Amino acid sequence: MNTTLDGKTLFDEQDLRIEAGSVERASIERAVAGLDGTVSIDLGRRSRKVRQRGVLRAASQAALRSRIDAITTLIDGNAHTLVTADGRQYDHLRMDAFNLLEGRTAGPGAIVEYEIVYRQLGS
Repeated sequence: MNTTLDGKTLFDEQDLRIEAGSVERASIERAVAGLDGTVSIDLGRRSRKVRQRGVLRAASQAALRSRIDAITTLIDGNAHTLVTADGRQYDHLRMDAFNLLEGRTAGPGAIVEYEIVYRQLGS
């Protein structure tokens, strides 16, 4: 099984790392006249950051650019689903950034390291 985003195999498995941050909670703290202390109102779960790092490989620079363009179109504000090769599923992900880190040629092909930052929206 391959790592997919919305059912599309866009990523290479080699050197792929996914790090999910902690889920955050929101609250409001208010002082109330006549009471000693504060009132804390829990507003529930909020979003968390999910980072994906890896390497994209292609047979040519043009093919690599095509893969990059396919990923870039997903920075659309919509919620996506990421499923990893080991079966972990991350629902309600909004892709916030797709950063190319370091590119190089490798034999007849092209390689680029990347990082994607998602925001997993509260459900």
